[in-house]
Amino acid sequence: MSENSLSIVDHAARATPEAIARRVRGLSDRAILWLFISPTMLLLLAINIFPLAWTIRLSFTNYRANRPNARLVPVGIANYVSVLTDPDVWAAMQVTAHFLFWTILLQTLIGFGLAWLIDRRFRGHGFWTTVILIPMMLSPAVVGNFWTFLYQPQIGLWNYALQFLTGVPASSFSMIGSVRLAPWAIIIVDTWMWTPYVMLICLAGLRSIPGYIYEAAEVDRASKWRQFWTITLPMALPFIMLAVLFRGIENFKMFDMVNLLTNGGPGSTTEVASITLKREAFEKWRTGYSSAFAISLFVAVFGLANIYVKALNAVKNR
Repeated sequence: MSENSLSIVDHAARATPEAIARRVRGLSDRAILWLFISPTMLLLLAINIFPLAWTIRLSFTNYRANRPNARLVPVGIANYVSVLTDPDVWAAMQVTAHFLFWTILLQTLIGFGLAWLIDRRFRGHGFWTTVILIPMMLSPAVVGNFWTFLYQPQIGLWNYALQFLTGVPASSFSMIGSVRLAPWAIIIVDTWMWTPYVMLICLAGLRSIPGYIYEAAEVDRASKWRQFWTITLPMALPFIMLAVLFRGIENFKMFDMVNLLTNGGPGSTTEVASITLKREAFEKWRTGYSSAFAISLFVAVFGLANIYVKALNAVKNR
C-alpha cells in the first residue's frame, strides 16, 4: 500500500506506541475524526449553550446577583412583560436604531466607494489598502480612548480641525458632551473603525466579477455608467448585503465603544440597548429582568437576521 493511500487511522497509529496503535487500528476513520473534534465541540457547547440555558431559566425568576442566597421565586413571563412595556427600553431601542441606520449607511457607501477605487488597481493601491485597514486592526478600547482624547474641547485635534474648516471656536462645543453632537460622535468613530471591514467584503465582490462581462459590454458600446448599474452593482450586491448583515449584528450589540466614549450620556442621549442592559444587570442588580431583556434582544436579532438571510439568498439565486 502506498503512502498516499494510507487512511487517517493508519497515520495516527504509526505515530503512537504499539499498545495504543492496536486499539486505534480498530476504529473507523469517522470514529477517529469524532475523537479529535469532540473536545472542541464539548467546549463550545459549555461556553455557548449552558450560559444561554441558564439565562433563559433566570429570566423567569426574581433572581438578583447581589443576593445569591435569597429565595428564588418564579415569576412566569412578568419580566418579559416588564421589558416590553418599559419606556426606558423603548427609548434605548430608538437610540440603537438611530445608531444602526447611520453607521450601516455610511459604512456601506464609503466602504463600497473605497473598494471600487482600489479595484481600479492604480499605482500604489496596495499601500493605500494597508493604510485604510489600520483602524480595523486596532482594539476597540484603544480606539475609544484615542477618540476621547481627540474629542476634548481644549486639547483635542478634532475641534481644532473643525475650527480651521468652519471658523467655529474650538472651545465653544464638545462632541461627547453635547446632547445634539454626542450620537454623531459615536457614529463617526464606528464608521472610521469599521468602514475598512465593509470595504474588504465589497472588494472581494468586485474582484469576483469576470472580466469578460465588461469586455462584452465594451463591444456593445455600453457606457461606464451603464456598466456600473447593470453589471458592477447587481453582481456585487450579495457581498454588500453580506457586509450589511455582519455590521448590523455587531452594531446592534455595540457596547465597548459607547461605554468608553460617553457611557450612555449626556443624560441618556447615547444609551443604546447594551448600555441599558448593563445598568439593569450590574448597577440595579435586576438579574432576572436583565436576563429577560437579553433574551428578548437575542430573539429580535435572530429573527431579523433570518429574514434578512432569506432576502440575501433570494438575491444570490436570482
